[in-house]
Amino acid sequence: MFKDTKKILSSQQGMSLIEILIALTLLALAGTFVGGRVFENLQEGKVQTAKIQIKSLSDRLKEFRRDCNTLPTTDQGLDALIEKPTGGRECKRYAPGGYIDGGKIPLDPWDAEYIYESDGRSFTIISLGADNAEGGEGVDADINSKDL
Repeated sequence: MFKDTKKILSSQQGMSLIEILIALTLLALAGTFVGGRVFENLQEGKVQTAKIQIKSLSDRLKEFRRDCNTLPTTDQGLDALIEKPTGGRECKRYAPGGYIDGGKIPLDPWDAEYIYESDGRSFTIISLGADNAEGGEGVDADINSKDL
């Protein structure tokens, strides 16, 4: 049996150029499919990250409201979570050190600032999504705190 295997192996001449090209083409097609799936998962992960960040900012705003009896206005913006607002209604129980660790408002996963709107009683936080423009579908869709 060992002699037969040795004879078969020694009679093989290797792969032709066409066989190598076919193998490389199949590998490239498989890589494209896998790469496309990885990219889709990355984009969906960014959408989930934006939702988590908006939820976290919403929670910090609720803490601000508990301490100050009002929400930061649109003009005061999310910066009121890191520095005590100077204009408008005074907050006498503002948390020392602010409401966000690190003293910086996070950008959305597409490196854009969150849009904050408030009248002092209710608020909305919006990320414009991957396209950084209003509207859109899929990963380009706006992410709104009112929808979470």
